[in-house]
Amino acid sequence: MSKELCLMCKGGRLLCGRESCPLLQKIRIQTPIEERLTQDMFGPAPSIFVGWKAYPNVFVGPMAAIDPEKASLLDDPSKWYGLGFDDIIEMRSLLVRSKKQQNVRDRGTFIEKSQEIALSVKPVDIETSFVRMPSYSISFSAVSQPMGPTGVIKDFRIADNPKIPRKVDALVSDDVRAVDAAMELFRKDYDVYYLTSVLSSGALGKQAGKKLVPTRWSITAVDDMIAKELMKEIRSFPELGQFLVYENTYLENHFEVLLAPGRWEFEQFEAWAPQTLWTMSYDKPVIQEEYEGFEGRTTYALKEGGGYYAGRIAVTEALHRMRKQARVIIFREIYEGYIMPVGVWEVRENVRKALEKRPRRFGSLPDALADIKSRLRIPIDEYLKKSEVLKQRKINEYF
Repeated sequence: MSKELCLMCKGGRLLCGRESCPLLQKIRIQTPIEERLTQDMFGPAPSIFVGWKAYPNVFVGPMAAIDPEKASLLDDPSKWYGLGFDDIIEMRSLLVRSKKQQNVRDRGTFIEKSQEIALSVKPVDIETSFVRMPSYSISFSAVSQPMGPTGVIKDFRIADNPKIPRKVDALVSDDVRAVDAAMELFRKDYDVYYLTSVLSSGALGKQAGKKLVPTRWSITAVDDMIAKELMKEIRSFPELGQFLVYENTYLENHFEVLLAPGRWEFEQFEAWAPQTLWTMSYDKPVIQEEYEGFEGRTTYALKEGGGYYAGRIAVTEALHRMRKQARVIIFREIYEGYIMPVGVWEVRENVRKALEKRPRRFGSLPDALADIKSRLRIPIDEYLKKSEVLKQRKINEYF
């Protein structure tokens, strides 16, 4: 959205193409939320948040729910699929972020209590005392989930017994590498969202090297660690014997996932429509591409950031279940209606949902690409020009 467009629209004409005005939605939510904010609060905390600014002296603290009935939902994106932008804004507005500046290597009672919240598999009731009443705002990140009300915390008291599984307690007490502990928990069906919180709290890793990890970093770190471990096994699996195509659309993001016969390779496209929040200065779509070969990558996927790793972990989860390896291409198209970033969980869940569906099966690459082409808004030739996985073939061989 542009300021000029909002000024012309004033929320009544929906010139941005949305079904409702996000600015008016914020105003509608803000007043009832502010009425429930006080300097001293009591409620369940489903997680903690660790900031990244001023690293290594970061802001950390529990995330406490204003609505106790929804506490388990508010910081668990695995349960959000199907919610709209307005729903996400309203839900995240019910979670108050408390913050206190700490060095990432600090080990005091404040950090210990924060870790108990992060390790608990159920929200923990806490009593929180703020320096002043938290203020309402809603902020967005391309990596982490949107943030609602925020306040500087004096201290907090845990008024409940955290439910920490024995396996988790044992692993964080042992002198085990973070990647080994995370992978062991993942194999025990702890999802990446829980592992992100645990890693962020500084509970994982060798005892001498444990430290807080900013939440936005831990999200990508967990995606990266788990996928790399899964890839070690995927590389030894038999190659896929046919071309499989999966697709899914959610939150103005459309995904086409192609699994092709061959050794493991991964490529992901991000194609942004013009006039989105990030492409205001463009009058035609912008395509970004990231790639890794059989051996994996050693550099950060700078052009796509956390979205690359979120897409890749979803694919490696699926291939590991299938006991197959393949060449993989994800086509992601982001449309004009994607008016605010909600975090890379949207990429992860979009690809997961796609791969849960029954695939379209093809005996040749041209047939598979022709099927994908029928649902893409951008001509597929524009992708093929940039593709590393398919670069050995001439574009005119596809059709």
